[in-house]
Amino acid sequence: MPDFVHLHCHTQYSLLDGASEIGTMMDKAKADGQLGVALTDHGNMFGAFKFTSEAERRGLKPIIGCEFYLVEDRHKQAFSRAKGEKDNRYHQLLLAKNQKGYENLSKLCSLGFIEGLYGKYPRIDKELLEQYHEGLIATSCCIGAEIPQAIMHGDLEGAEQKLRWWLDLLGEDFYIEIQRHRGLENIDGLGISQEDINQKLLEFARKYDVKVIATNDSHYVEEEDWAPHDILLCVNTNSLLEEEKRFKFPSSDFYFKTQQEMNTLFGDVPESVDNTMEIFSKIDTLKLARDILLPAFPLPKEFKTQDDYLRHLTYVGAQKRYGTITPEIKERLDFELQVIENSGYPGYFLIVQDFTTKAREMGVSVGPGRGSAAGSAVAYCIGITNVDPIKYDLLFERFLNPERVSMPDIDIDFDDEGRQKVIDYVIEQYGQNQVAQIITYGTMAAKSSLRDVGRVMNIPLPEVDRVSKTFPAHLKATLGKVLADGDVDPKLKGALNSEELDKAYQFRQLAAGNDSIGNMIRTAQKLEGSIRNTGIHACGVVITPDEITKYVPVKAEKDTGMLVSQFDNSVAEDAGLLKMDFLGLKTLTIIKDAVKMVKANYGIDLDPDEVPLDDQPTYELFQRGETIGIFQYESSGMQKYMKELVPSSFEDLIAMNALYRPGPLEYIPNFIARKHGREPITYDLPEMEEYLADTYGITVYQEQVMLLSQKLAGFTKGQADKLRKAMGKKLKAVLDSLYPLFMDGGAERGHPKDVLDKVWKDWEAFASYAFNKSHSTCYAFVAFQTAYLKAHYPAEFMASVLTHNKNDITKLTFFLQECKRMGIPVLGPDVNESQSDFASNKAGEIRFGLSALKGVGEGPVEEILKDRAEHGHYESMFDMMRRLSLRAVNKKVVESLALGGAFDCFEGIHRAQYFAPSDKYDTLLEHALRYGNAYQNQKAQAVNSLFGDSDEVLIPEPDIPNCEPWPLIEKLNREKEVTGIFISGHPLDDYKIEIENFISCELSEVEKQMHRPSFNLAGMVTLARHMISKNGNGWGIFGISDYTSTLEFKLFGDDYQRFKHLLEMGKALFMVGGFQKGWRGDEMEFKVKDLSLLEGIAENMTESITIKLHLDTLTGETIDQLDTLCKRHRGKHRLRMEVIDIPRRLKLKLMAKERKVQADNDFIAELDKMGVEYSVN
Repeated sequence: MPDFVHLHCHTQYSLLDGASEIGTMMDKAKADGQLGVALTDHGNMFGAFKFTSEAERRGLKPIIGCEFYLVEDRHKQAFSRAKGEKDNRYHQLLLAKNQKGYENLSKLCSLGFIEGLYGKYPRIDKELLEQYHEGLIATSCCIGAEIPQAIMHGDLEGAEQKLRWWLDLLGEDFYIEIQRHRGLENIDGLGISQEDINQKLLEFARKYDVKVIATNDSHYVEEEDWAPHDILLCVNTNSLLEEEKRFKFPSSDFYFKTQQEMNTLFGDVPESVDNTMEIFSKIDTLKLARDILLPAFPLPKEFKTQDDYLRHLTYVGAQKRYGTITPEIKERLDFELQVIENSGYPGYFLIVQDFTTKAREMGVSVGPGRGSAAGSAVAYCIGITNVDPIKYDLLFERFLNPERVSMPDIDIDFDDEGRQKVIDYVIEQYGQNQVAQIITYGTMAAKSSLRDVGRVMNIPLPEVDRVSKTFPAHLKATLGKVLADGDVDPKLKGALNSEELDKAYQFRQLAAGNDSIGNMIRTAQKLEGSIRNTGIHACGVVITPDEITKYVPVKAEKDTGMLVSQFDNSVAEDAGLLKMDFLGLKTLTIIKDAVKMVKANYGIDLDPDEVPLDDQPTYELFQRGETIGIFQYESSGMQKYMKELVPSSFEDLIAMNALYRPGPLEYIPNFIARKHGREPITYDLPEMEEYLADTYGITVYQEQVMLLSQKLAGFTKGQADKLRKAMGKKLKAVLDSLYPLFMDGGAERGHPKDVLDKVWKDWEAFASYAFNKSHSTCYAFVAFQTAYLKAHYPAEFMASVLTHNKNDITKLTFFLQECKRMGIPVLGPDVNESQSDFASNKAGEIRFGLSALKGVGEGPVEEILKDRAEHGHYESMFDMMRRLSLRAVNKKVVESLALGGAFDCFEGIHRAQYFAPSDKYDTLLEHALRYGNAYQNQKAQAVNSLFGDSDEVLIPEPDIPNCEPWPLIEKLNREKEVTGIFISGHPLDDYKIEIENFISCELSEVEKQMHRPSFNLAGMVTLARHMISKNGNGWGIFGISDYTSTLEFKLFGDDYQRFKHLLEMGKALFMVGGFQKGWRGDEMEFKVKDLSLLEGIAENMTESITIKLHLDTLTGETIDQLDTLCKRHRGKHRLRMEVIDIPRRLKLKLMAKERKVQADNDFIAELDKMGVEYSVN
């Protein structure tokens, strides 16, 4: 049997058109004895790198190609239907013969996206082919190609003319391609079959002496995969499976056939099979993996090499950073510079320092560093990082191992608003054709696959949702693992809790059914992992030394035109691309904007990088656990540990940043106990104290393991890093090889073998949890900067926090509550005081920003602020209408301003009056706008008249209509429409005790309570629609809102009659509810069990209050304050005390026999101010 290779293959990278997974397709090729396989996806080369590496792994020759969309003119983007025009696209197969061919294929593929994209189709034309055809092989392709199409439509002369064009271009590298698929006996009803076309192509081949190849238009691997592939086509075209006229393939034989099948199919044209091997032999084995290619960094004339220039910058920077360069510093810098020189990466450091330096010059905030790069003293000296690695024992070899050099990875944080400026600079510096963002592939995960398949199969959405909810929620759960042969995948099974495992078995039962649901699940399993769409990596950017298409194909980002690599992040480095992560960190923007406000309010030029790390008020803030808004320290758990730890040094903060993670979290109590002397600090060997003293004898950082292995056992820096990696990733073979080195080295230095063995075992147990100290130090520094601002400039800091969370109502509400706790007034919007964003004033108040109002864009805000700066405050709304450009400030804008309270500064008029009818207009606002227009027109005419020296305009202001003010609830609801929150106050503000002590969850969490038969809620009535049914019974639709969300519910029958008197707008209610099976019996639905006024709930449900006092912080002053407080708030609630002695692990519970207190909101507020813990019982 003659050998055969497939030369026309589509994979999952032919988005929603190909269903073949590359590895599966190659496994079949290998098992069938095929020597190679081609990749020819539609219009792209997304899979090319993975394809070559998978082929190399199996010993197959990869043949890289692409099935392009060929048009007459790639630049034409508009087609007139009236003139009968349309975008006539033909398929065209091209294969790369060698490296030059690969570069040209890449170039064509890139230009298809950059210059030829129309809709979703990247298109090329013959003009491009004439420029970039060297090293390429072309075929006449499938029935969608130009020559077969001409034959199909009877234009034989045109077909021959096109064939001659290709022969003139490529000569012997052009082949006639024939295919034989069932179902193509009458193509498009034209009365012509695929075989008719084949015969005409064979005729041409004989006439022009062109060789013929046989292919199968492979879109899936096995024949039975046609059904999932058909579903994929429906997803692509947004069709239903049952639709007759949808796009579909004509049969099930578009699969990856065996050599035997192809030989049999083309037995009458055996040379067509043989010629596939001719193409195979023509093609070089391409390897796309290569070493990193660094772009050339432009050197100043006086420096001959990049190493010389880097050394110069380093020592100039060291002089600024350290003042005196000690022998220790010089030794460290020379060591690092030598490793960088040996590694060949000085250019990398120069590139990064160039754009970080430029960023600072442009006013973009640059983070102090992240990850292991902060361990480099060179990076610190040249301004890449801002944390001194020598001071904090951060290790360079953690970043760049001197014994096993791999590409260093420097990730840089920029403020999220300035990040794009830095990327733009890099594009300008290295050229637009050498810089690209990185593509991402969106795959069909388990639930999205179920939803897609369910929609295509026309299964009702509630049914699909029901099936989706049965699927385990665990992150590692996939359809493949849950539905593995025989049982749930063993590893996943071990990771699932009992509830999730029950779900997995329920799901397996559904999948086994012979109904539409079972079919849906089994089909979804086959399509799981299919590539659905592409996106752009959030922060990755690649820079190449020459035009990027020489190394990697690209596409263009629609909005910005910026290039995007067709290879994703996982292979960018292996493909030789210098990848940099330009990360946008919101916290840096918060710091930057807070610093601007400090300057505006107090004239102080604050440099966040120079904040004193021994600032006492900042440590006191951490000690009180008041860390809401503090970067990485704001979770409730971290707040609790901060209070217990009472951090007093920057090292404490670094350690807590490293420890507060899954795994090492369990060591925090020991860490705290050792700091406060409640647990002895011990060292297995006295020599270990040098590196473990800062963490009270506990190994917290990877760097500690590295330093100790060098000190105790004489490990080299490279061996120490190897140990760190092996322990972190639990590489047993590597650990086993290093253990005897450690034991022998330690023994040589006089350490007892049993102690060394214990140290090693302790490291093995904990080192996988040990964290990168370089990263923790950098982020602890950012946290300290935010805490410093909060401690010293609270209003400015919180205003900035509010601004940068204004688009997330839940977070905005959360931070507004923190402002309230801090005693910072947050005032509503005001056209005479507000800035664009939240801003603080010298009185320590925060004013709501105008741009945070819905319907008020940046343009109107700029107009208002510019006019106010030039002409002063507005005296009235009419004054505004006279002064502002009414093209910028329209009806929608003034309505939003009025509803949000921005006009409340004008005396003698309330919000309802702005919306009352005025003269012939529906509202006063509309009347005012017409008045402003008339005023401005008359003023313009007066200036241009004969009497232009008089600008007096005699148009009277409209009268303000009389009407009743809105009720509070209506005012608040309308305010919320444009602000998203209640600014003027929230009816629930007066019910702190009730909400904190008697409510089970916020309304936004209700859906998560399905497992609870009963739970308590609180909210204000914001929707009340009382109605009568057809049979005369009362019922209603109601809604209650809390700070985070709204819950809508219906009441019928007796429930409606019992509770209807409470359901009035604005009332604050206490609700008992729960989930029960709906009347259909399948879905769970929410049921109201009881309703009452929220007022009085605490009074009725509170029996006592327990005040908790820690013995180590208890003072006479605290006792006196509590005594005075209890006397001032006498009442009916029992007073209990809990005195806690943590060192002795004792808890003394006391109850006052005679003294009782009124545990109301005022009493609670006083306890909060004192920082005293309590619980209401």
